[in-house]
Amino acid sequence: MPDDELSFDDSHLDTFSDEDRFEVTAERIAEYAAATNDPIAAHRNGDIAPPVFAIVPVFQALLVPAVDVMPVELIPRIVHGEQDFHFHRPIYPGDRLVSRAKMIGYQGLEKGTRSAILLECRTEEGELVNEQYVTTFVRGFDAGKAVGELSPSHKFDDVLHEQAPFAKAHAHVDLDQTFRYSPASGDPMPIHLDAEIARSAGLPGIIAHGLCTMAMTSWGVLTEVGGSDTKRLKRFAVRFAKMVLPGDDLETRIWNAGTTTGITSYAFETARGEDFVITDGLAEITD
Repeated sequence: MPDDELSFDDSHLDTFSDEDRFEVTAERIAEYAAATNDPIAAHRNGDIAPPVFAIVPVFQALLVPAVDVMPVELIPRIVHGEQDFHFHRPIYPGDRLVSRAKMIGYQGLEKGTRSAILLECRTEEGELVNEQYVTTFVRGFDAGKAVGELSPSHKFDDVLHEQAPFAKAHAHVDLDQTFRYSPASGDPMPIHLDAEIARSAGLPGIIAHGLCTMAMTSWGVLTEVGGSDTKRLKRFAVRFAKMVLPGDDLETRIWNAGTTTGITSYAFETARGEDFVITDGLAEITD
């Protein structure tokens, strides 16, 4: 169907999907930590989930709003633009979690359409564990209007570049990283596992999962400025700027962006050489 005959179905905006359930185990937490090269002992032992593990229980719920609102012909054009976690408490082994999602708005632009999905994760008893804002981008399709709300801002303040980073963290993407991350996260996308399929999609070969890269930045930030304590992390957000390849070496540069009411904000960017693969990074950590 031609693009000019396609349109978003606004009747499904701001409507939560059916609930999806997930039981957390220490083994699944430890598998995820190992798959992201996480050095924090509490994560590796399965005692407490790494921050970005929060995507695992909600992964199935995430897919529903896009299918409900966007024409199915546009689904292959969707890329993950930004991820923003708001943590109310960490995830622990034994948690029985209930997730749901809704698209809260979208904005048509000249080169594509930006949309925002809100994910909500609670325990079976109703305790709010985390909220997540997922920004997607539909390449080459302008929806022609702006409707509803977009994700909260976490833009990097360029003034910070006038000073040296407060801290730096380093990570290496192993050649088998995607093959370990895929089962640990529940993300089976073939562009991360099959070089031929990746090249047919216009990629140079297998690329790393964006959320795996984000997980690497999260433990980097925690170890450098958060005392390796996941319980202190209240928000963690990034913009995915460029693809990451197996074998890449990454450097996360962290700036102190100020303290208010007992929480220090850290802005960060992650680079591969001269290329920034993650931008507009924000971590909010209790003092």
